[in-house]
Amino acid sequence: MSDDDAQPADTRRLPTLDKTPDTADEAARSGPGGAPAGSDEDDGTGRFWSARRVPAAVVALLLLAAAGLLLYDVAAVRADRPAMAWRRRLAHELATRPLDNPWVLGAAALAVVLGIWLIVLALTPGLRQVLPMRRTAPGIRAGLDRSAAALVLRDRAMEVAGVQSVRMKVGRRKAKAHAVSHFRELDEVRADLDVSLGEGLRQLGLAHPLRLTVHVRRPKKG
Repeated sequence: MSDDDAQPADTRRLPTLDKTPDTADEAARSGPGGAPAGSDEDDGTGRFWSARRVPAAVVALLLLAAAGLLLYDVAAVRADRPAMAWRRRLAHELATRPLDNPWVLGAAALAVVLGIWLIVLALTPGLRQVLPMRRTAPGIRAGLDRSAAALVLRDRAMEVAGVQSVRMKVGRRKAKAHAVSHFRELDEVRADLDVSLGEGLRQLGLAHPLRLTVHVRRPKKG
């Protein structure tokens, strides 16, 4: 006999605000505008961009200090005062050293490396530790830290019979589980881990599914 049949005849189910299973599943699979949440067309599922406040502040302070020092020296020269020793030395070195000088080549290489580093910081999103989640409502974005995702999956893996310990690693595209099983057949434990961790990955609600890799071995003797 089901629970519904066991209820009194005058008892009714109270209305709730939850969506029906079909509607909820459809909303979870779709993003804003009805597009699939995991599709490339949904620009809200991309990685989060880092503000990179520390590099920006360091570069701004260095540029401000260099510009202020140069402006002060130029103003001093305009006021009929001698230029600073460092500017006279720099002008002399630039005028006398050839372009193939090791110091000139080293300074140029350093400037190129710093420029490439700044360009990379400007064009890449950063925040590699945050995995974007599916958008179920317009204007709202959520992310999940990779270490938190690994902890959740590890707890699910420890519930599988035969698993003694698990080392879980979650990357941007892959999730790897290294488990130690002290009883049961390894193939059975691996199959159960595939099912449990696969369901755990789906319940995380990530925008881009992760490829799952499971390795199971026996504990080391001694």
